[in-house]
Amino acid sequence: MEADESQRVVPFQLQFDKPIASQIKIAEWNPEKDLLAMVTEDSKLLLHRFNWQRLWTTSPGKSITSICWRPDGKAIAVGLEDGTISLHDVENGKLLRNMKFHNVSVVCLNWEEDRKLLMDGNHKHPIYEDRTARFFPPAPRVPRTPGLVPGDGSGFMDENDDSFRELFDSSHQQFDILCSGDKDGNICFNIFGIFPIGRVNIHDLAFRSSLVGNHVSCQLMDASICKVALSRDICYLIVLCCGVLTETGSQASDNQMSRSDLQGFHCLVLDSTIFSKRKNELHQVALQASNVEHLIEVIRRSLAVMSKQWSDVMHVYHEKFNALSSLIIDHGIDSSPQEEFLSLLGGARTSPPIHQFLANSLGEAGLKRVAKVVCGAGKELQTILLDHLQPAAEIIGFRMGELRGLSRWRARYQGIGLDEKLIDNATEKAGMLHVQIERFSRILSSVVQQFSNFFNWLLKCVKVLMSEPIDQLPPFSSELVIIFLKFLYDQDPVGTLLQEMVSHYKIEVDLETKQRVRELAHFGGFSDSEYLERTLAEEFQQMESCFKEALEMPLVTVSGRILCKDMLPLFPVSSLPNSSYFPESVSYHQEASTPAITHEATHQRLTDYTSFLVPDETFPNITNCIGIMRGLMHDMDNLKSGHSSLEVALLRVPDGYHCVDLSLYKEEQIVLLLNEVTATSEGSGTACMMIIKADDLPFVSISRSSILRSWHLHELQDSVAYLHLENEKVREISHSVVAPLAVSASRGVACVFAARKRALVYILEEDEDEDEMTDSE
Repeated sequence: MEADESQRVVPFQLQFDKPIASQIKIAEWNPEKDLLAMVTEDSKLLLHRFNWQRLWTTSPGKSITSICWRPDGKAIAVGLEDGTISLHDVENGKLLRNMKFHNVSVVCLNWEEDRKLLMDGNHKHPIYEDRTARFFPPAPRVPRTPGLVPGDGSGFMDENDDSFRELFDSSHQQFDILCSGDKDGNICFNIFGIFPIGRVNIHDLAFRSSLVGNHVSCQLMDASICKVALSRDICYLIVLCCGVLTETGSQASDNQMSRSDLQGFHCLVLDSTIFSKRKNELHQVALQASNVEHLIEVIRRSLAVMSKQWSDVMHVYHEKFNALSSLIIDHGIDSSPQEEFLSLLGGARTSPPIHQFLANSLGEAGLKRVAKVVCGAGKELQTILLDHLQPAAEIIGFRMGELRGLSRWRARYQGIGLDEKLIDNATEKAGMLHVQIERFSRILSSVVQQFSNFFNWLLKCVKVLMSEPIDQLPPFSSELVIIFLKFLYDQDPVGTLLQEMVSHYKIEVDLETKQRVRELAHFGGFSDSEYLERTLAEEFQQMESCFKEALEMPLVTVSGRILCKDMLPLFPVSSLPNSSYFPESVSYHQEASTPAITHEATHQRLTDYTSFLVPDETFPNITNCIGIMRGLMHDMDNLKSGHSSLEVALLRVPDGYHCVDLSLYKEEQIVLLLNEVTATSEGSGTACMMIIKADDLPFVSISRSSILRSWHLHELQDSVAYLHLENEKVREISHSVVAPLAVSASRGVACVFAARKRALVYILEEDEDEDEMTDSE
């Protein structure tokens, strides 16, 4: 009985203790399911169930530097060292999309969803649904390149898998933003995780304050981002970074510090209320534009596949028929292959080169092979055109029309940078692309027909030369043979339209056609009268360029509205080593005492909590401490009203232990992972995990002076709270542990990794019935 009672009072039930093949450097629980994503030291991404059953493993071939789950848990974003962000399906790990928003290592990711219902401007009715499905079938997939393994080098998944489309469609009724930060200080904001809508660099952000009557402007230099965390109402972004903070401007304080004193760990608050205030407008633009981007990729891949296939076919054709030119030269005849074929068609005597070419070099079998290859490729190109290229262009035209309609609603959409003139230009280019596709379709059909007719005639000629019966041969047209020999034998109009031509090259168009096009342009409402002089590939490039130019304006406009609201130096430090893990965590908790009355006051209900390890020797008399800060998000607004909301608590880790990692937990709780410092060798010794409540901590208000570069934590050296193992909710661990600590607030579990390559999963939530039983006993 005593053993049972002692077992009950041990907090955090150990669910299991499993060996792992490789040490883990990143781990994060799925927000909606009992799934744990882990990244090994050799950058393999693993997904395990709660019972430690492995679902899948994938390796991107590059070093993984960060991961983040989509808010609904159906996809995971993976940041790589080369700046790429890849999305993977939770069900099977398949690559959904590769995106290059950064040029250097993506050090942190954060994906947040505004869970409020998307409403119209009157906050009464949901926004209109996407109308494209009413008029068009599902969007075409990206065609597969022959010989290419799905997902290799394309940035897109297998076209036979609808996972990406299902995941993308499921996010349309919500508004979520993926934030990513790189080591050069760039922060990107992407709606649905794929559509870029904001980009800032922390070095370009200036914070201006007029506290205590002094106007001060501060700016970061040589800074690297450690963490980004978007608030749940998407109104604010907290950025933890390490760099040099300087005062700029002519009215900077005379009390200057040395450059070495300015370098340290800082906390920034960025105002991103543009996302909340213009949520509906941004959602509608992102919905249309992200679909257009996907369809642009469909067209790009379609053109690439068609160009490659047709180029290979023409190589086979010319390789066979160039032999005739060599035979004509060898026989010393002053003629061309076309003239020789025309003579044969006219009934003249067969010349020796033609006879040798048809009977020996080409032959019936060779002719049938070439005909099969050329005509088969023509049919494949027509299939790609009808199944991928043409429907993609039609849907692009419709969606650009939707964007055009939105751009004319200036009162709502001009504020987010949707420029009517640029959208009109992109819409016209989408229409011109559709016209070019129609022209290409007619030319392709005509060319394939004439090739088939030419090969049918040649087959008859071969049969006649070989004295074989010609009763069952397919018919042919002599007129089409003449046209083929004159315009197609040594020319390639299909390949020309599919190629990206050099500058200043124009397709020849007769004067009468040019005049008719100018008349149509005058009366038809479009300004481009030179589209017939461009190839299909060039038209696509122009359309894509105009689309990117039109969508660059919202990106620039929204980026300019993301401002630095507050900036707080935390502690001085020369640098945070890349090789070591620095414990820090940011979360937002809702204040239960604040009623939800209006939409405008909703963001006031959130309180930000930032916890971090304070390095030893940073301040005198402050060692082995953890800092927990709250209320910075709204402190600058509160200071204008005469009071401060910024509070900080310093916690001293129990003697004999040091902090390995920490994580903010639900209901204003903090989970600490501590290692014993008396371990004699790596992997030996013990550790412990404890939960402390923020409400029980001695928070102290921080005074904000006009000199923003001064450090504030040293003011708390007399207010340090000492943690004691016997007074806290503590679970001893019989292993020495390493970072990271993976905590799931929604599932109430934590995963701890031992130095000797073991994974320990604990249940943080205690059974209420057991608690009541323990209390009664």
